[in-house]
Amino acid sequence: TGDRLNFGRACELANGEGRNCAMVVVADDAALPREKGITGARGVAGTVFVHKVAGALASAGHDLDTVVQGAKCTANAVKTLGVALEAVTVPGASIRNDRLDGADIVEIGMGIHGEPGMKQTSMMQSKEFAKIMVDTVRDFGRLSDEDGHTVLPLFEKGDDLAVLVNNLGGTSNFELSILAGDVVSYLESSSMGCSVSRLYVGDFMTSFDMKGASVSILPLNSKITVEEQSFEALLDAPTDAPAWAKADIWMNASSSRPSAEEIPEVEMDEEKQSASQLQSVSIPDISTKAESCLRAAANALLESEPLLTEYDTIVGDGDCGLTMARGAKEILSRLDNKTLDTSHPALMFQSIADAVSASMGGTSGVLLELMFRKIGSVLLASSSVIDEMALWNAFHAGVDAVSLYGGATVGSRTMLDALCPAVLAAEEENGSIEKVAEAAEKGAKGTASMLSASAGRSNYLREESLAGTPDPGAVAVGVVLKAISKA
Repeated sequence: TGDRLNFGRACELANGEGRNCAMVVVADDAALPREKGITGARGVAGTVFVHKVAGALASAGHDLDTVVQGAKCTANAVKTLGVALEAVTVPGASIRNDRLDGADIVEIGMGIHGEPGMKQTSMMQSKEFAKIMVDTVRDFGRLSDEDGHTVLPLFEKGDDLAVLVNNLGGTSNFELSILAGDVVSYLESSSMGCSVSRLYVGDFMTSFDMKGASVSILPLNSKITVEEQSFEALLDAPTDAPAWAKADIWMNASSSRPSAEEIPEVEMDEEKQSASQLQSVSIPDISTKAESCLRAAANALLESEPLLTEYDTIVGDGDCGLTMARGAKEILSRLDNKTLDTSHPALMFQSIADAVSASMGGTSGVLLELMFRKIGSVLLASSSVIDEMALWNAFHAGVDAVSLYGGATVGSRTMLDALCPAVLAAEEENGSIEKVAEAAEKGAKGTASMLSASAGRSNYLREESLAGTPDPGAVAVGVVLKAISKA
């Protein structure tokens, strides 16, 4: 009543100033029974459709009477129902609405100002909300054009619909999209038999911070009785209104809805993945040497597990040794089962990455997986024969990947404090594995004197907790490279 009176005052004030003005009442709320009284149903999010149609007619140059006819036609055709999980907090109000403060209580049909709705019920899944909202809107129906009294279903099987899923203010886009998908799925199911050619999802008519959503349905089959204008054309008419969201328009019922189609995975050309595309390797007996190095490194990690665990118990969360041991066992198992491919360096490092991914977990596991995948991809993309320096260059790229994705650098008190000196030694010492291992071990030992850490679990510890204990990840790198140098 207050809205009608105040808009009425504004309308007549405008007319008194010589501004041609008319008022259209929108009562699209399906939460209240039709016989409620002269107050009538409330105008809620369906009003947005009325505004859009009226605006499109006005923008096209039609006179006020034509715009009013279009607005009334839309107002009579659209119906809405909302669901609130939390009531609205009105700024400046001395009393807050606490009707929904109980655990798992929601309200069907709460008004946008927090007015009571149809009923309160317990929390339910989005699909259940969608069914209640759609069924209520359909059954609330519309008045017959013939007698103006008979209530008919708002839509029937075969009807084309425009649906607006509106955020009441405090609902995430993620939740809103789930509800929108469930509403469309139900409307287009065999039991309902409708098509939703236009779907609008977003913040159209909000109620401050009210957590909930409303669903407005506008049947599109009938033409607006104004110069045979269609709802579709008026809804699709361009507008610069910033809050009007572009619709998901789907016209072809014989095809799937574009927004519901999964984007297909880009598959690699099998020929590009075949071993015949790999560059040749100039290192003699690479497969045997690689397996020997892998076994030596894995066994060294297993032997070092107690030491790594001891260090990590002091400066981390105590699982570094166990994590490294899991990876080592997985690699040994795959070597024994002949499922770790050592026939070519590119394939081998990809296989190592798969083994690490399947067994290690944790931050160190992911970082090592990334390193091995980068080494493999660099070798896979090689345009020349793969020699020892090519392996070291790929190793350099792998270490860079650890820094890039992990965010740490030398001095962060991580495995990079052993990996980066190893890379530098490989460049300066012409790929001498012995010098590389020495540099890694020296770098690992140096972390014991670092009294701060900018990455990893050690970042949370005080200086006195770090002093004298090396980073276990860096120590593990030194253990691996030393074992490889002796293999």
